[in-house]
Amino acid sequence: MAGTGESWLIWALLSAAFAALTAIFAKVGIENINSDFATFIRTIVILVAAGGMVFATGNWQSPSTVSNKTWLFLLLSGLATAASWICYFRALKLGPAGQVAPIDKLSVVLVAVFAFSFLGERYSTVNWVGIALITAGAVLVAVP
Repeated sequence: MAGTGESWLIWALLSAAFAALTAIFAKVGIENINSDFATFIRTIVILVAAGGMVFATGNWQSPSTVSNKTWLFLLLSGLATAASWICYFRALKLGPAGQVAPIDKLSVVLVAVFAFSFLGERYSTVNWVGIALITAGAVLVAVP
């Protein structure tokens, strides 16, 4: 995205802020409802919001222009997202948001390990130290 005037860092920080709000809003929202049904409601909201964004930005494209490989991996990503959300909402229903969210953020560590293992991404020693510190930090924040 270099040269487009957009910074991935700004979008990543916004993502982190909204993810934090997700945990807080969800913890309050699931207080008197089944966590699976809450996930269903959240998914409908996301579908409407994402559809609105595609419409508002004029980014609709014919599904027939999407390759089979892209369909497969977006399907797998969607299934992984669904499983993640179901587990996350169940964890929030059962535990404190301040402990659930840091453990959920171990996904950062797992992304690095999976990207190294399956995508061939390479990290420096400093990067691996950072990954280890994120792991330690998430565990320490989650300890009651």
